Amino acid sequence: PRRREVRDDAIMATGRSDYPNQINNVLGFPYIFRGALDIRATTINDEMKIAAARAIAALAREDVPDEVAAAYAGRRLRFGPEYIIPVPFDSRLIRAVPAAVAEAGMDSGVARRPIVDLEGYRNELAARLDPTAASLQGIFDSVLAAPKRVVFAEGEEEKVIRAASAFSIAGYGVPVLIGREKEIRDQIAALGLETPPSLEIHTPGTGPATKRHADYLYERLQRNGSLYRDCLRMANQDRNVVAACMVALGEADAMVTGLTRSYAVSYDEILRAIDPAADRGCAFGLSIFLARTGTVFLADTTVHELPSTEDLANIAIQSAAKARQMGHEPRVALLSFSNFGNPRRPGGERIRDAVKALDARQVDFEYDGEMSPDVALDPDMREFYPFCRLSGPANVLILPGLASASIASRLLHKLGGGTVIGPLLIGLSKPAQIVSMDATVSDIVKIAALAAHDAQR
Repeated sequence: PRRREVRDDAIMATGRSDYPNQINNVLGFPYIFRGALDIRATTINDEMKIAAARAIAALAREDVPDEVAAAYAGRRLRFGPEYIIPVPFDSRLIRAVPAAVAEAGMDSGVARRPIVDLEGYRNELAARLDPTAASLQGIFDSVLAAPKRVVFAEGEEEKVIRAASAFSIAGYGVPVLIGREKEIRDQIAALGLETPPSLEIHTPGTGPATKRHADYLYERLQRNGSLYRDCLRMANQDRNVVAACMVALGEADAMVTGLTRSYAVSYDEILRAIDPAADRGCAFGLSIFLARTGTVFLADTTVHELPSTEDLANIAIQSAAKARQMGHEPRVALLSFSNFGNPRRPGGERIRDAVKALDARQVDFEYDGEMSPDVALDPDMREFYPFCRLSGPANVLILPGLASASIASRLLHKLGGGTVIGPLLIGLSKPAQIVSMDATVSDIVKIAALAAHDAQR
């Protein structure tokens, strides 16, 4: 910019979109009017305008989500001379500015319809742009009421540090970062973040926890080929194992990992310290697809290559429970390439036998199979099968194998048309979650909050 040729310490804002600090009308007027209209304000006064300006200024000081940076060619947006005001299409504006305007209007006496629950109003505004906000708000509220200690295993990663900071600021609990303290604190400073008061750092290989973790691992793994020195090495070096030990031994409530290692590797490392829950039958991955037409749960997308009949029944029961926990009455379809034996091919017996297993358990949700996805989701197709037990479109889809489940969930994620949450790791005896390697900061925060919610059981 030419200003630097004159003064390198000058800070400039402009109406042009090809320079930093663009002053654009869309930063203000849509949100000012939104807040004013929602309280049926008799006028838009100076107090409301000042509140809008302050909300916009405060937003510029917050960490910028990856989704916003991606819309601007991945440019690193951080408060400073090149970023003193949010970019015009920052999706967070709709949550921050109208609520500030509405509150100022109420305080200054121009509101004809005051808003009683401002936080609920903010959440309602956010849900207009983010379909996950409304679906998960009940869970987030529950976590806010009972915050937990959550371990972030990859504590030296920039995204993880930012996510831990956001997790703490949101009030979800105490984030514990695994890593070298100096490296983490230097990164926090370089990112321009304030260290949250509740943030904790655990450096593997230091303090009495290392021996405690090694002893615990040796007790579990000594008959699986691990020497004590192997367990000590894991307690000193393997951050996933350390995080899992902390959760298993009650030093933390839940853990999150996955950004730097594949799902399979992360899962195997977690299993060194945490077992599947004995009363649930098996652990598995559950992906949640939020589409315009509704929410659909898909399982198993991560663990079982070819689930047995009992596995399929256990996965169906746990998936239905998670759907119900998230406010959806489950209708479970056990999917196959065929519909109720037509065509009859080897392999279909697993699905049919899983339905019989659910019959024997007398579960309290709708289910049926085997059926193809179009029959499960399309009421017109179900008319060809009047005996089908589902009263409406299925919202829990149990797929016959890892290949089909993983391919389906990834296609949904990449083709768009909705939002994919997860896969969530269901069925462990202690809460642990694995994010995808391309997860954003927002993704990590959501998964961490879900892990914290699991810890409330």
